[in-house]
Amino acid sequence: MQANNEAGKLRSDESVGLAPAGAAPAPRPTAPVSVVVPCYRCVDTIEPAVASIAAQTLIPAEVLLVDDCSGDGTLEQLHEVARSYPVGWVRVLTLPRNGGPSAARNLGWAHARQTYVAFLDADDTWHPEKLSIQMDALADDPQIALIAHAMNVQPRTQPPPVVRYPVAVRVLPAKLPLLGSPFPTASIVLRRDLPFRFDENRRRAEDFMLWAQVLLSGHRCARIDPVLASWHKPPFGAGGLSGDMPAMYAAARDVRRSLHALGLLSWPRMRAADALSLLRYGRRIVLTRARRLAADPQAPRLDQAS
Repeated sequence: MQANNEAGKLRSDESVGLAPAGAAPAPRPTAPVSVVVPCYRCVDTIEPAVASIAAQTLIPAEVLLVDDCSGDGTLEQLHEVARSYPVGWVRVLTLPRNGGPSAARNLGWAHARQTYVAFLDADDTWHPEKLSIQMDALADDPQIALIAHAMNVQPRTQPPPVVRYPVAVRVLPAKLPLLGSPFPTASIVLRRDLPFRFDENRRRAEDFMLWAQVLLSGHRCARIDPVLASWHKPPFGAGGLSGDMPAMYAAARDVRRSLHALGLLSWPRMRAADALSLLRYGRRIVLTRARRLAADPQAPRLDQAS
C-alpha cells in the first residue's frame, strides 16, 4: 500500500476544523471513525492523548471520552478538554459506577455514530499518520473487519517513529497466534457493527478475549507493521507493574479456556499456547528480577525470595 494510493479512500462527507485556541480553524476531511477512550483517574494524561487524535493527518469524525467513575477530578478535566475543540467533536460520557475498561469501552461503542470504531487508552498516544494509513488499507480491502498495527514503548518527549513506505497489509489466518497477541488495543480499528463486545466480567485480558473472538469467528483481520501508537509506561516488571504479571498470566489462560468452551479453540492448540505462555511468563519473572537487581543491588535474589 502506497502512502497516497489511487484507490478510493474512506473519507466522511463531514469536515472538522481543529486549531489551537485563538486560531481560525481550517476545515479538514474526516474519517468515518469514532474513537473511544476509557478514562480512569487520568487528569495528567488525557490532554496529550486527545491531542494525538487531533494531530492526525486524517482526523476521526468524533471522540468519545468515557469517565469510569474516577472521582478525582477526571470528569471535570474531560469536559475541559472537550471545550478546547469544536463543539460536538469530543463527547464526554460517564458510568454511574466503576465498571473497568470493558464497561467504559462498551458504553463508548454503544454511543458511536460512525462506521468504524477505534480505541485509545488515556495514557497512550497515536502516531499522526495512524488513521490515514489504516483507512487506506480498509479502502483497498473493504472486507477487513479489524485492522491492527505495531506499538512501542517510548517517552512522551520522543518524536514518533518514522513510517517507511510502502506499507504492507498482512491478512491473518483464523487461528489463535501462539506467540502473543498481534492486536494491541490502541492499534485497533474495527467495524462498529461486529456482533461482539468486551466482557464486562473481566478486568484483565478482556481485550485479548474480544480480538480472539473476532478472529476465530472467521472475520477478516489484518495487521500492518509500522509502529503507529505508543505506550508511555515502563516495560513489564518495572515501576511496580510486576505485581500484575501473575494475574495477567492467569487471565490469559482463562481466556483460552473460554475460547475452547465456545468451540473457537481446539484442545491441542490451547495446550500449545498454554505451554508457550508459561515459558514467556517465566522469562518475564527472570527479567523483572534482573531489572530490580540492576536498580537496587540490595534487593533479594531469586534464590533468596520467599
